[in-house]
Amino acid sequence: MSIIEAEVLDYKKVQNLHLVRFGCNSQVLTMMSLELNKDIKPSTLVKLIVKPTHIAISKTINSDTSHQNRLKCKVDAVDDGELLSSIKLNFEGFELESIITLDASKRLELKKGDDVMALIQASELSILEILR
Repeated sequence: MSIIEAEVLDYKKVQNLHLVRFGCNSQVLTMMSLELNKDIKPSTLVKLIVKPTHIAISKTINSDTSHQNRLKCKVDAVDDGELLSSIKLNFEGFELESIITLDASKRLELKKGDDVMALIQASELSILEILR
């Protein structure tokens, strides 16, 4: 699992759907959730979590996509297996892991030091813990 510490910027609620925006240094992340802890308010510090299989990677930094969260990252490591590749990414000092197919890793020609965009759907981001 990949964990990011972030601060709640604001949130909107329509019926039982919540859209929460978080700040992490210079980046803004968005989470969509049906339930939201009552303690989540602006300026709350949280740990966010995302599964490695839910992080897509693009080498085209300005690509147009429906993914709400487009995080500028640097590739720290590429570990190719027989079918899958584990890509370690550095995002604002946090280590993220993306698991993609070996074919995708080879097609993108990923290597340590590459600048990439980690793409995460708002529905795939969750709050793991409230820090304060």
